[in-house]
Amino acid sequence: MTRTAQDFMDEVSKVSAHNYHPIPVVIAKGEGAWVTDVEGKKYIDMLSAYSAVNQGHRHPKIIAAAKRQMDVLTLTSRAFHNDQMGPFLAKFTKLAGYDKALPMNTGAEGVETAIKAARRWGYKAKKVPDGKAEIIVCENNFHGRTTTIVGFSTDPLSNGGFGPFTPGFKIIPYGDAKALSAAITPNTVAFLVEPIQGEAGVMVPPAGYLKQCYEITKKNNVLLIADEIQTGLGRTGRMFCHEYDGIKPDIVIVGKALGGGLYPVSAILANDDIMNAAFEPGNHGSTFGGNPLACAIASAALDVIVDEKLCDRSLEMGEYFMGRLRGIKTDKIKEVRGKGLLIAIEIKKEAGRARQYTESLMKEGVLAKETHETTIRFAPPLVITKADIDWAVEKITTVL
Repeated sequence: MTRTAQDFMDEVSKVSAHNYHPIPVVIAKGEGAWVTDVEGKKYIDMLSAYSAVNQGHRHPKIIAAAKRQMDVLTLTSRAFHNDQMGPFLAKFTKLAGYDKALPMNTGAEGVETAIKAARRWGYKAKKVPDGKAEIIVCENNFHGRTTTIVGFSTDPLSNGGFGPFTPGFKIIPYGDAKALSAAITPNTVAFLVEPIQGEAGVMVPPAGYLKQCYEITKKNNVLLIADEIQTGLGRTGRMFCHEYDGIKPDIVIVGKALGGGLYPVSAILANDDIMNAAFEPGNHGSTFGGNPLACAIASAALDVIVDEKLCDRSLEMGEYFMGRLRGIKTDKIKEVRGKGLLIAIEIKKEAGRARQYTESLMKEGVLAKETHETTIRFAPPLVITKADIDWAVEKITTVL
């Protein structure tokens, strides 16, 4: 008997923890910027798995790289060397302009790795008293779901009932460089920041904010850690969003699209002075981090971004998309904001909740996801075409 979408959703409701509130669609196939549900209806994907599918669904070059590697070797652990990690990290570090990379699996692992690196650098290089290291973060941040990370979230939904939390974090307003300067103490080792706050609703800081923060951290011998898990790898129209400010953070955290939409791959990038101070054999690791399958996939994922000029494409298509959205004649839109193909429509409070719009968009064939009460986020695969955007804007206009 053929199973319906409702059958699949009922099953998940029964056997899975209810830690998500998905849009009621059951996807069975994907290609490029489009997906198809179990009943054969096509949708344009305007979320890209939270920017993990920048290269598009099932990109043939990445699929081919994965299949080749699966035929020979998939996992060794870091107890042994493999022939894929070195070439991948050499390519990645050259592309990003850093001495070293440390590969992990998930974005949250990348953030945890950066936190550990900054603290240990602080104790060894900056000579902060043991156990006193402070890291400054921003209000409305989203850096992951571990207990340490949610402990410095300001979202009660993220951390309610999960304490006690790890000490050593100080929270300041986002987009306020003066607040950063005022918060720094002799024990401050790092400032962890998203170049654009994605989960907070695609909050774009004032022009020059990151550059100001960089100058403040340099003046005070504090590391600047850029969380580029969602904003990196072409999403905002540059390889990394921090490039708009002409700076080079001390540590960059990358994930999501590094796995090409196939496999969880994350990493931190930093130079030797930080990496050598922070890590030695046995003090950090991961069974799957740097595994040969992940490295083969991530290497191909980088190639696709570079070879297909997806950063340039993101910039061009993002400007076109935002222009079309701003041209929609409706009294329900408060603001359209974004950079590259990381875009949000802010709905006026009196116009209702964003969720009602994302569910209506689904019925029209557009898959987007609300964040918080009034924001609809649009972050399609970077391979999207103008024709795709025109089709989607027609449906968005209908719904609004």
